[in-house]
Amino acid sequence: MLLAIDIGNTNIVVGVFDGERLGHSWRLSTQRQRTADEMGMWVLQLFQHGRLAPADVDGVVLASVVPTLTQPTAEMARRYFGREAFVVDGATDSGIPLLVDEPKQVGADRIVNGVAAHALYGRAAGGAARALIVVDFGTATTFDAFSARGEYLGGVICPGVNISADALFQRAARLPRVDVRRPEAVIGRTTVAQMQSGLFYGYVGLVEGIVGRMRRELGVPAACIATGGLAEMVAPDTDAIDVVDRDLTLHGLRLIWARNQRA
Repeated sequence: MLLAIDIGNTNIVVGVFDGERLGHSWRLSTQRQRTADEMGMWVLQLFQHGRLAPADVDGVVLASVVPTLTQPTAEMARRYFGREAFVVDGATDSGIPLLVDEPKQVGADRIVNGVAAHALYGRAAGGAARALIVVDFGTATTFDAFSARGEYLGGVICPGVNISADALFQRAARLPRVDVRRPEAVIGRTTVAQMQSGLFYGYVGLVEGIVGRMRRELGVPAACIATGGLAEMVAPDTDAIDVVDRDLTLHGLRLIWARNQRA
């Protein structure tokens, strides 16, 4: 049994694998000042909810973009599961060549997503290898390009839609704070509906524009794989996204852990 933990700026995603099968997964909000004991109590409650035994955990793999939580989570793995966490970062042997100017600056979550996308979706229906674009709808929305050989070619970083919503509320004195959701119509009849339309359809347009330009720049057909909290909300309104996989990062963590265990 493998415990996989993906620590993002907005959410922490915890998954438990039984072999290659993802048996359980949970998504909770990120609290940046959690201690190792707080993380331990939290994960143990999840295990109790899933009727899982901590003693059955054979390994722990971790990816984090929140430095203040990386060490406490690794300490939690030692203290509560008796395992050394395998921490994925830019120096990890992921099997993905990073063909960029600053490989060590590439976020661990982007590497992990690429590993999973290449393994799960890197071949077309006829079996031929294909290029991929991975979109992760997180605090920031990232677009990452991978060659048909699985090489990381670079990408794009944009403010996430919730950051845009917060900025609109903070900088425009008379506009209220709104939840990001799909409105009933593009042309809103109230201020709130108009804001929701601008945020949602503006974001759909952003995704379509960037994915289209990336495909043209790659010069080859590229499938687009989406993950992250808002992927399932955005994907139905655009043809730019081919597949939504909300557990993509967890699968990538398992694949990298398995690769390094074999090594």
